[in-house]
Amino acid sequence: MGKGARKKGPKQASDRKPKVRDVFVGQPFEGLAAEPELIALREFVPSATAKLTLADGGDVTLGTVLPMAAAAFVRSDGERYLGLQVQTRSSDISRDLGRSLKWLLDAKEGDVLGVPDTTTLPTADEHARLQDLLAPGAELDVTLHTDFAWWLPEDADATGDVAVSLERANAAIMPTERLGAGAYWVLAGEKAHLRWVRPEPENLLLQALARLSAAGELGLGEGTRYAGSFRAHGLLVPVWDLDPEAHAREWAEAKDALGARLETALKSLDDEPLNATERRARDGLIGRQLTLR
Repeated sequence: MGKGARKKGPKQASDRKPKVRDVFVGQPFEGLAAEPELIALREFVPSATAKLTLADGGDVTLGTVLPMAAAAFVRSDGERYLGLQVQTRSSDISRDLGRSLKWLLDAKEGDVLGVPDTTTLPTADEHARLQDLLAPGAELDVTLHTDFAWWLPEDADATGDVAVSLERANAAIMPTERLGAGAYWVLAGEKAHLRWVRPEPENLLLQALARLSAAGELGLGEGTRYAGSFRAHGLLVPVWDLDPEAHAREWAEAKDALGARLETALKSLDDEPLNATERRARDGLIGRQLTLR
């Protein structure tokens, strides 16, 4: 009997857990009407809340950042919060948030979920993505805050780790104003920007932006310029530099006018492909990729 044959025998039971095959989901909020808003709240809006309408008719409060970057918690007055900006994540953010949301529905006052469940194998009948749990057509009614006082019930004082977390979070807030769905004015140091999460496919949006650029219609008025774009969760986020001395409200009309021009450009692509000048403009826009800091 050879060595190989002698070594073979009944396989011993293993205590090793099966490997989780984690498939990357590049557009985790696809199919939800609030997709652009969810991306904005996760990526660059500092302090905001919004009611999430559940498929069964209930609701919970979505928060950009929770105390100590928790995934979810129930405030002492019973208000339930789901955190959007969390550090721990799997390759499917929608599933992480869905599992935290399911935990939240059974949690009690004072309960805190520090990190989302990103490792448990999903069961065959598990429906734990946001698309399964939320009313898909519901928009978000966002409330912006100048600080994180909403972490606490009215007249409550922060103590211990929550107080430290609150102080740090408040210190990191950049002035932000909402100008429309997925569109936010942000004062980042000495610069002001319009960051606009767009719902269109990237290639189609770039063509429309290029058409406006070639026509000299891509700005928001004097003293503004198109700075570039960055990708976030499957969608493109164009960014414009604005005059930091002007208040956010002063850009609302210009932003709406730009939106109208962009919609017209998008519709025109059905019958009129880009010409040579517009294609060169598109190539220039593709090269203007930004990194959000």
